[in-house]
Amino acid sequence: MNNRQIAEIFESIADLSEMKGQQRYTIVAYQKVARTIGQWPVELEQMVHDKEDLKEIPGVGDAIAKKIEQLVTTGKMESYEKLRAEFPDGMLNVIRVPGVGPKTAKQLWDNLGVSTVEQLGEAARDGSLAAVPRMGEKKAGAIVRALESRRVSDGQAPIAVAMPAADRAVAALREICPSIRKLEIAGNLRRYEETTERIDLICVASDPSEVVEALTEMANVAEVVGGGGTRASVILSDGVQLDLRLVKDHQFGALFQYFTGNEQHNGLLREHAQNMGLSLSEYGITNTSTNESAQFEDEASLYERLGLQFIPPELREGNREVDAAKEGLIPRLVETGDLKGDLHVHTDWSDGVASMVEMVEAAQSKGYEYVAITDHSSGRGIANGLTEERLRQHGAMLGRIQENTPGITLLHGSEVDIRANGTIDYPDEVLQELDWVVASVHSAMDQDSTVMTERIVRAMRNPHVHAIGHLSTRLIGERKLISADFEAIFEAAAQTGTVLEINASPERLDLKDSHVSMARELGVVLAIDSDAHRVETLGNQRYGVGVARRGWCEPRHILNTLPLADFMSFLRMDKSERSVLVAAHV
Repeated sequence: MNNRQIAEIFESIADLSEMKGQQRYTIVAYQKVARTIGQWPVELEQMVHDKEDLKEIPGVGDAIAKKIEQLVTTGKMESYEKLRAEFPDGMLNVIRVPGVGPKTAKQLWDNLGVSTVEQLGEAARDGSLAAVPRMGEKKAGAIVRALESRRVSDGQAPIAVAMPAADRAVAALREICPSIRKLEIAGNLRRYEETTERIDLICVASDPSEVVEALTEMANVAEVVGGGGTRASVILSDGVQLDLRLVKDHQFGALFQYFTGNEQHNGLLREHAQNMGLSLSEYGITNTSTNESAQFEDEASLYERLGLQFIPPELREGNREVDAAKEGLIPRLVETGDLKGDLHVHTDWSDGVASMVEMVEAAQSKGYEYVAITDHSSGRGIANGLTEERLRQHGAMLGRIQENTPGITLLHGSEVDIRANGTIDYPDEVLQELDWVVASVHSAMDQDSTVMTERIVRAMRNPHVHAIGHLSTRLIGERKLISADFEAIFEAAAQTGTVLEINASPERLDLKDSHVSMARELGVVLAIDSDAHRVETLGNQRYGVGVARRGWCEPRHILNTLPLADFMSFLRMDKSERSVLVAAHV
C-alpha cells in the first residue's frame, strides 16, 4: 500500500467525520495528516517494515501511527471500516463530485436519500436537486455540469474522458515548461483499463517547481488539491483528478514501473526479486546480502536486472505475465502501426458528421490500404439508416470517389441491424452485393440469455455477414452488457468464420479485454475497428489496440493487420475457410 492510498483513506476519514458532525479539530487533524502523508518522500510501508518511528512524521501521534501500522500490515483499519459502515456504500463517491463535499452530501442524503453518484444524477435530471433547501439553482447547476463533464460512476472516470484529459495535460505542460525532459502517463490509464480513479503523470525536469506551478495554474484546472516540492494534485475541468510526481533521471525507471503495474503485478515482481536475493521498491533494486543498490533511468533496464523479458504495460495485471517473462514467452503484441485498414466507418449519409470524401481522405492520410464505409441500414431510423435505394446511391458515390482516390481500396459496406429474431435488416440479395457487412444488435437488448445467444448465432450463420459489431452492446458507465452465453457465441464465431469486432470507440471498448482473450483462445478471427463518426475519431484505434494488447493479441490475431492482397483473398473465401488464412498469417 503506497502513501497515496494511505492518504486517501485519511481523507475519507476526514470527510465521513465531517458528515457525522464530529469536532472541527478532529476533522482538520485528519485532513492535515492526509496531506502530509501524500507528500511524504519515504513510503510508510517501508518505514513500518524497517520499524522506523512513524511519529517523526508531522501530525502523526501514537493513535494515528497505530492506525497506519494496522493498515499497512493487515490491509485494513478497523476504525475506518467501522466509520464507513455508518454510511451507505457510494457515499464517498458522492462527496468527491466537484461542488458537493461532505456537508452537501449529508444534506442530499437527509433530504433525497442520495447515496450514489447515479442517484445524484437522477436527482439532477428530475429537478429534485435544485429543490433541496438552501441548495438553489446556481449550486445545483454547478453540480449538474460537474456530473456531465466528469461522467463518473462510483468514482471512476471512463477512459473516454481520462485519456484525452491526460493527453491535453501532457501537451500543455510540455509546451509551457522547457525544463521537462520526460513526462509520461502511468497508472491504470497506461494499462488501458476502461476506467480510472485518477490520471498519474511521472516527470523528469531540470526545474521541478516550474512544472508544479504550471500544472496548478493551468486554465483547465478546477481545483488544486495539493502542490509543492515534487508533487501536485489537481482536479481538471473534466472532473478527473490528476496527480503529478517529479523524480530524478536515475529514479524514473523504477518509479514509472511502480506506478504502472497494478498491486498484484508489483507483488509478483517483489516476490521474484526476493527469490533472487534482491529487494525491489519504487526507488530501485537492492541486493539484500551486500546492501548494494541500483537505480534505473528506464523500465527495460529494471526488468533486465530482474532477469525478465520486458513486460508491456497492458499485461501488468498480476496474471501469468511474470511467469511468461521468465521463460521469454511474452509475444510481440499488436500495435497501431500494424493496422492496414479500418472496417467500421460512418459518414453523413447516416449518423456520421463528416462527408464520405472527408472520411476517405482521412483514412488515406493514416496510411491505410483499405477502409470500409459502413453506414447504418434502414432499421436504424434514428440514425438516418439507408433504404435499399439510398444504399445503391451510397455505393455509386463510393465508386466515384474510388476513381479519384488511388492508393487506397474503398469497401462498400453497411452496419446492419440484427433483428430480435436473428434475421438481418437487408435481404440476402442486397447483402451479397456489399463488400463488407457488420451485423450489430441495436434493439431488444433485454432479451434473456438463451434468446439473445440464439439471435446472434443465427446472424453469424448468414453467409453474407462478415463480422459482428460491438457484440455486448455496452456503453461504459451507462449501459450494461447484454445477457448472453459469450463462450457459445465465440465458439460459433470460430465455426462459422465470422469475425468479431473489437470496437475501439472509447465509450464502448467492446469486445472487452477478458472477452478478447477468450475469443482469441477459441480461434476467433478479430478485427479492431474505430466505429468512427467523424474524422477525429478514426484515431479511436489506439483504444482498440490497447484492449487487444490486454487480451494478449499479436498482429496475427487481428484481421485488419493483413495487407490488402491477403485481406481481399480472405473476403473471397467461403466463411468456413476464412480462419485458415489468418492461421497462416503467423
